[in-house]
Amino acid sequence: MIRSLVWLFAFVIFSQAANAGNIILQGEFTQGGLITGNVWPGSSIEFNGKAVKVSPDGFFVLGFGRDAGPEAAVNVTFPDGSAENIPLEITKRKFKIQRIDGLPKRKVTPKPEDLKRIRDDNTQIAQVRRLNSDHAYFSSGFIWPLKGRISGVFGSQRILNGKPKSPHNGVDIAAPKGTEIVAPADGVVVLVHQAMFYSGKTLMIDHGHGLSSVYIHMSEILVAEGQQVAQGEPIGKVGMTGRATGPHLHWGVTLFGTHLDPALAAGPME
Repeated sequence: MIRSLVWLFAFVIFSQAANAGNIILQGEFTQGGLITGNVWPGSSIEFNGKAVKVSPDGFFVLGFGRDAGPEAAVNVTFPDGSAENIPLEITKRKFKIQRIDGLPKRKVTPKPEDLKRIRDDNTQIAQVRRLNSDHAYFSSGFIWPLKGRISGVFGSQRILNGKPKSPHNGVDIAAPKGTEIVAPADGVVVLVHQAMFYSGKTLMIDHGHGLSSVYIHMSEILVAEGQQVAQGEPIGKVGMTGRATGPHLHWGVTLFGTHLDPALAAGPME
């Protein structure tokens, strides 16, 4: 998909004596798209009827899920009480089907004794995805955490050892074991786990306002929980821990419970 360079401007002129309010939305207006926005400080935002956190300097974030409908709306109330409704058109995507064979049977059909461990893993991940921290770290923008062959794309229907599974909720980047992984955006490390059942060595970063990212299958984690990281700072190394058939990084980006496409957030890999 061609990277959109569209900036959407909505200018509202109240009167000759009043300041003009404005909202800027940047990103891909398509299924899986991450949208970062900036609005006049002190404004409030609603997205599809739900309130959105706005930082003191006017930053906010929106996202369209894999199955998002064709239309959405942003409602802005400016500091002087005037309002603007901005309709959005969401482009529909066609997602691939990906078949992966050769996985250990237990990693596709877990044994009963594995289920508690899986539930515990999922609970920890879900707790991170409920965070709604105030700092707009996402305003740094996103880069790729490493460069390599894309071996799995967002939204593809997964068929593992012949069994249909949930759609892939991130991007897989194949690279030699030990390849350095860097933080794609500013944030705070909020989860470090050395041995999750499916994802192995797992790291999660909070980027603020409900936006988080996850990095799995790593061979080594280089940061600790509570550590603040800057875009480009080393956070780990590529591995194949957990459910993996070769060394790669699975990178996911989520806005609360909505999975987004990291490739759209980062743009084309150079």
